[in-house]
Amino acid sequence: MKVLAAMSGGVDSAVAAARAVEAGHEVVGVHLALSRMPGTLRTGSRGCCTIEDAQDAWRACERLGIPFYTWDFSERFQADVVEDFVAEYAAGRTPNPCLRCNEKIKFEALLDRALELGFDAVATGHYARVTRGPDGRVQLHRAAEDAKDQSYVLAVLREDQLEHCLFPLADTPSKELVRAEAAERGLSVAAKPDSHDICFIPDGDTRGWLAERVDLTPGPIVGPNGEQLGTHTGAQAYTVGQRKGLAIGRPAPDGRPRFVLEVRPKENTVVVGGRELLDVDRITGIRPSWAGAPLPEADGGDWFACELQFRAHGEIVPARARVCSAPMQGPSSPAQGAPPAPARGDDGARWEIEPAHPVRGVAPGQSAVLYRGTRVLGQATIDTARNALLSTDRDA
Repeated sequence: MKVLAAMSGGVDSAVAAARAVEAGHEVVGVHLALSRMPGTLRTGSRGCCTIEDAQDAWRACERLGIPFYTWDFSERFQADVVEDFVAEYAAGRTPNPCLRCNEKIKFEALLDRALELGFDAVATGHYARVTRGPDGRVQLHRAAEDAKDQSYVLAVLREDQLEHCLFPLADTPSKELVRAEAAERGLSVAAKPDSHDICFIPDGDTRGWLAERVDLTPGPIVGPNGEQLGTHTGAQAYTVGQRKGLAIGRPAPDGRPRFVLEVRPKENTVVVGGRELLDVDRITGIRPSWAGAPLPEADGGDWFACELQFRAHGEIVPARARVCSAPMQGPSSPAQGAPPAPARGDDGARWEIEPAHPVRGVAPGQSAVLYRGTRVLGQATIDTARNALLSTDRDA
């Protein structure tokens, strides 16, 4: 099989490429230049896609004896990931740029080009499994090791894309074994730190980064009943569940901390309240997609059993869900005056999801990923979340 190995410059992608070579595939390595500042340097474990990462990817391919190329996807990354991130925050939502990068760059732009060039599959260092169901159709499953499982950020992959995905690390029980294997293979990235935080905000200061790109205007911080408690520096810089940085100046009557309950971009208002007011018992998801074949029992709008995860490595909650084909009206619609979410093939479908017990810290813009056991069913972008105690919908 002819395989294009996506080489990030890290240890996971290097070992994944090595295993693809060892399996007898014809492998070519490619590093994606995503930064519009090619001189950007890496600082410890912060950031990725830097000039050092490109050099590390090249060294790994040299060691493996496979061809190496660099493809410039910086314009596509800027438009589909960075600008999407800014637009979502401007609309009062909390986006996941890693998930969007997988959707639009690694498994759309990259995979499309790979197929055009005659490759059969794209191999990456993600920890997830692709298998066949009893019907012979492809399925996405959690990795063998829960601590490293990355199926949440891969849930945007469609069935036709999964047909061409290769995840050689799927059954590896620990990252330590991957590093040991890299050392045995003589790969210089064996001890390289994992990257974390948002790659295009390597210093981790998301609020400061957004302040340069979003019109942040001071406005009121209010309680659940509308009483003004303080002033914020720009509603779009806050996210549901946030506790620090509120600077209200006076404690709640009961002395307990306050949290961001809602961000209202149209009114430039941040709503805060007690922790218990973060509980959510119903979620509406927009732009849904199935990771493989749709569930037969989902046809006709019937409820189906599943498990819900709305944060990478977050809590897994028993739930039920159903598909609503027509666009939902009323409180589930985006707030009037809020910028529309970037179009991603939205056909008007919605998913309604009800967790078996209230969940906390759900924010519009996050991805609600549905599972059944280890199998990933699909995902949707959270549009509204109903508060269990107030019986009101929070949306953007």
